[in-house]
Amino acid sequence: MSSADDTPGDERPSTPRGRGRLRGFNTGSKWLILAAVLVAAYLGIRLGARLWTEKLWFDAIGYGNVFRNELLTKIGMFVGGFLLTAAPVWLAIRLAYRQRPFLPPGTLEPDAMERYRAMVEPARTFAFGGIPLLLGLFGGAVAGSQWKVFTLWWNGVDFGVKDPKFGKDIGFFVFSLPWWQLVTAMLTMAVLFALVASAVVHYIYGGISLTREPGSKFTSAARVQLSIIGGVLVLVRAVAYWLDRYALTTKDSRLITGIDYTADHVQIPTKAVLAVAAVLCAGLFIATIWTRTWRLPVIGIASMVVLTLALSGIYPTIIANFKVNPNARALEAPYIAHNIAATKQAYGLTNLLATNTAPETDAKPAERRKDAAAIPGIRLVDPYIISPTFRNYEGQKQYYQFADVLDVDRYKVDGKETDVVVGVRELDLSGVPTGQRNWVNQHTVYTHGYGVVGAYGNQRGPEGQPNWVASAMPQTSKIGTFEPRVYFGEMSPSYSIVGAERGAAPAELDYPDSGTGGERRTTYTGNGGVALGGVLRKLAYAVKYQEYNFLFSDSINEQSRILDVRNPADRVKKVAPWLTVDGDPYPIVADGRIQWVIDGYTTSSRYPYSQMSSLDASTEDSITTNASNVQSIKAGSINYIRNSVKATVDAYDGSVKLYAWDASDPVLTTWRKAFGGTVLPVSKMSAEVRAHVRYPEDLFKVQREILAKYHVSDPATFFSGTDFWQVPADTTRAGSGQQPPYYLSIAMPGVTTPTYSLTSSYIPLGRGRQNLAAYLSVDSDATPAPGKPNGSYGTLRLWTMPRNVTIKGPAQFQNDVNTSNDSSTTFPQTLSVFMQANGDRLQRGNLLTLPLAGGLLYVQPIYVKASGTTGFPLQRAVVVQFGEKLAWGVTLENALDDLFGASESDGGTTEPKPGDQDTVEKALSDAGAAWTRGQDALKKGDLGGYQKAMNEMKAALDRVVKLNAAKSSASTSPSASSSASPSASSSPASTPAAPTGTAAAPSGTATSD
Repeated sequence: MSSADDTPGDERPSTPRGRGRLRGFNTGSKWLILAAVLVAAYLGIRLGARLWTEKLWFDAIGYGNVFRNELLTKIGMFVGGFLLTAAPVWLAIRLAYRQRPFLPPGTLEPDAMERYRAMVEPARTFAFGGIPLLLGLFGGAVAGSQWKVFTLWWNGVDFGVKDPKFGKDIGFFVFSLPWWQLVTAMLTMAVLFALVASAVVHYIYGGISLTREPGSKFTSAARVQLSIIGGVLVLVRAVAYWLDRYALTTKDSRLITGIDYTADHVQIPTKAVLAVAAVLCAGLFIATIWTRTWRLPVIGIASMVVLTLALSGIYPTIIANFKVNPNARALEAPYIAHNIAATKQAYGLTNLLATNTAPETDAKPAERRKDAAAIPGIRLVDPYIISPTFRNYEGQKQYYQFADVLDVDRYKVDGKETDVVVGVRELDLSGVPTGQRNWVNQHTVYTHGYGVVGAYGNQRGPEGQPNWVASAMPQTSKIGTFEPRVYFGEMSPSYSIVGAERGAAPAELDYPDSGTGGERRTTYTGNGGVALGGVLRKLAYAVKYQEYNFLFSDSINEQSRILDVRNPADRVKKVAPWLTVDGDPYPIVADGRIQWVIDGYTTSSRYPYSQMSSLDASTEDSITTNASNVQSIKAGSINYIRNSVKATVDAYDGSVKLYAWDASDPVLTTWRKAFGGTVLPVSKMSAEVRAHVRYPEDLFKVQREILAKYHVSDPATFFSGTDFWQVPADTTRAGSGQQPPYYLSIAMPGVTTPTYSLTSSYIPLGRGRQNLAAYLSVDSDATPAPGKPNGSYGTLRLWTMPRNVTIKGPAQFQNDVNTSNDSSTTFPQTLSVFMQANGDRLQRGNLLTLPLAGGLLYVQPIYVKASGTTGFPLQRAVVVQFGEKLAWGVTLENALDDLFGASESDGGTTEPKPGDQDTVEKALSDAGAAWTRGQDALKKGDLGGYQKAMNEMKAALDRVVKLNAAKSSASTSPSASSSASPSASSSPASTPAAPTGTAAAPSGTATSD
């Protein structure tokens, strides 16, 4: 009756109490099984409906292979993870139970263990199968969620570039290393589960007893099983240590990402030593089979712990403190150089064109004014402010809406390429009258938006409103003829059912029309969506959306189609789940349709030595924090990014096309192998679509964040950090993030022709330093040129300000605007008075920085909105600055004339018509009338009207001076001289008085416009 007997014994006879428990369990299990069956059936129906409707969606859009390949990969990974986890645990439990010792009642085991065995025995079969099943499901879920890791490993290709430490191709680190680390992690988890399960079963059934004599606490069977599992576990950890050496190439430290001096000379050798030690420790576990003692593996584990603490903690700290830190600048230099080179390569910054010429600051009149007139990109319509104005002028009904942030594009208008601010008139179901909100209306009547609204970027109407190039319902347009209906957009409903007519009448609301009973209706004739012809399909969608109306509504017939997944970005994410999608899809008019263009990125966090960057933080600015349709990318940290795909989504039929914009990207090549045929060559992109392709904002934001440090190429300068930059705060929106980039047509230094570009500014890193450090732009025009299929698209241009000159930054320009006290114009006084009384109504437009004639021109439109919740902004003024000179105007032309000098006199004066007899009295009367008009305009918030009236008043006073001077020279009598004096001096007796609390009227001062 030895406790170490290896022979399995027979089961202990069940007591009557045990049989009673078993009968109770069996009775209760019937209801448990029934409940489980019902739950499984419900979940199975839901899952089946979801999978079938997903398959129908992918088949309808032409990407059935994406659904199939992704599903099969997930299933394969799930099954593999399930078996890898469940099988070792099940086997360990079965072996432990089969090798249990025979323990008759009343032997050495305490009564407590007998009671535990008695409680476990009725549920033993369920537990022995259920525990591996549950752990297997967990392991399968973990493995299934990592299907992309497997796909990249299985289809991975070489980058053609080797890392500087191990000499391995970058593809190993990006594609293979993550897979092998996943395998070791899964194996570690599975073996650890098996070890715990073995120990628990052996303990319950007597294979392990803490009350036995030393040396007999484990039966031979328990010792052999646990030693083998323990040896395998340590051996797996040896492989993990070895792989950790390669993972150090993307280790993030305070200075750089990648291997530094300490990692190279301490951590890499340490990982190798620990790997070898783990292999030896695994051998000590196996040796326990013959030594019949745990002494050697215990010594091995203790040695491993001590070695890990010493080599991974103490030794690196000593080296860092006593060798690296005192000599860091020299020791870290080669590793910083590796980091700089890899970072530029990984973020696509190798094609940077840099210049550091000193900018001009003297506002010379003629040539500067001529150059300014030649730049088409001085955009005054602010896409971040103007949406409410679009809504009020072109919304028509409450159920039409425009995005919070509009988009900037360029079109041929009257034969000339023109910057245009564009918005799509989308359907907004929240605007449907409450009484009309029911399932039929919301899903079969209100189904789509209508039309594109576009405004000249550099023009304004007489009252400050946009000047339209596309507007109205039915659609009118100067940018081409196109299908105006928008069934797929950023604000489209979750699903609509279209294509069915009720009798002979169309069912879908098309647009309001006062000539046809208040509205026009239409029937969808496109191929978008999924046909709802059969009962099974209706049932599947009824289950998916938990909506019985699919089965019983007479609004659905055999012609009906369901349109769902209607947001353009969501559609691209579904057909290309491996892409990271830009946060701002933008609409274009091309090929007779409204189309959405979405930029797709391939990313990785495994590029050796490249600096890690947070996509969340890098793509966040003052716009993403305030707008609903522009979001920062929530995708964690990366250190490699390419704009590898340009995608289009048709707003009418929802068709999605993916184009390989960067076919040389190895990550894209890998995914194209996995999902063959889904990404078209860029040669398939139409010329009209290509004309509207632009450089993506989110990629530019990430690159400008990296360039803030990595414009420095010298390791010593990089180490000191004295030349780092930052993106300035957006001064037009207090406390709301950094300045967004702007699309402008500009000519950088050395470029003769203005190019459609994306631009941003830099200021020095650190508090209180607001001077301009650099100006960054990237060419966004992909028009083909000889030898360049994409023209100059993607060329980054960096204009660095010399350190020996101080150039005003955006915040300093804004400060000049806010504190302006230029006596040559009435606008600063007007703005000051208006802000004190109506600060909430005045809105500063986008602060644009444009290269001009070797210098930098700042331009900012000023908007004013009416008081109350219904107010919307209208552009009332423009302020500009070149060098130290600031100028204001009602229009951009007025402001530039004031800044650089006008070649012609202002047309808005009160000079008398030819043939009229002018007199002092008439001139004074004109001045008084102009003053009154100015005050009326000021009360309405019309800064432009106020400026015009002040110009007219000043011109009238100039006439008074001229008339009195003429009288003085024609007569020498004392009375004549006396009568002229008051008018000439513009005394209060002859000049209209300024009301208290308003801007004072100028006294003989000039206002250039």
